[in-house]
Amino acid sequence: MAIFTILQYSFIQNAFLAGTCVAIIAAVAGYFMVIRGLTFAGHALPNIGFAGAAGAVLLGIDPVIGLYIFTIGASLGIALLGREATERDTSIGIIMTFALGLGILFLSLYSGYAERVYSILFGQVVGISSADVLITAISSILTLGILLVLFRPLLFSSFDPEVAEARGVPIRFLAMTFLILIAITVSLSVQVVGALLVFTLLIGPAATAARIVQRPLWAIILAIILGVSYTWLGILFAANSTWPVSFYIATLSFGVYLPVRLLSPLWIGRRARKLAITRQNTSLSPGSPAEWEQSDSVPTTGRVPGSTR
Repeated sequence: MAIFTILQYSFIQNAFLAGTCVAIIAAVAGYFMVIRGLTFAGHALPNIGFAGAAGAVLLGIDPVIGLYIFTIGASLGIALLGREATERDTSIGIIMTFALGLGILFLSLYSGYAERVYSILFGQVVGISSADVLITAISSILTLGILLVLFRPLLFSSFDPEVAEARGVPIRFLAMTFLILIAITVSLSVQVVGALLVFTLLIGPAATAARIVQRPLWAIILAIILGVSYTWLGILFAANSTWPVSFYIATLSFGVYLPVRLLSPLWIGRRARKLAITRQNTSLSPGSPAEWEQSDSVPTTGRVPGSTR
């Protein structure tokens, strides 16, 4: 089927619009998740949201409402119970298992076939309606706007939280706000790739971009390009086959990340050596002959940005 022929269908147009919105916001939020070590939260929140969708179906309301309520509520719980980094993963695991238990209970109590719930579990971007596209676009714009407002303090606290706190940056408020934004992003992403594959858009593009470029802004831009490309290609491939969109998106993400992960130590090590040499050269003033005689004894060891342990 030709590309222009595919684009004539309204459900494909809706899929492209919703997928693009989700890919952009997932890439931006995903980058901060990677550098803040919150990838486990990105895995837990979709499963928690699935439980909320199951509870909403049991009550006879829209599953998306339950999805948002449970993910946002869980993000607040994670922020309150896991204030310390050592406690965070434990809190996430306990909240996730409790929510999954509730989800199983809700599905067992529901007498009908919860089609909307299972679509959230596996994703159904080609079945998204125009109203859902509008809601997704508005939510994405609002979430992206908040992330842009918090960009500088969030970046500062992500790379150097001790110094940021010493300079008056509200670390706990930022952490809680960011977790809520992750919950919203997860709720949006689940509708495209499903709860089981939400890592695809949240972590895949951001993790790949972070290994290619060092500058945060360029890494985020590259992550957006990768996420949108995976989504568009996944929709096009799925429209010409019987396989689901989420499979193609996940395969593309993994297929790009794997060679980057295997080859990245080459250029990361090269950048580290260049930076070490630059710092060594700039640490000496060029005027004194005695300093030039001591240049061979200047240590070049130490941890530099971009180096691997």
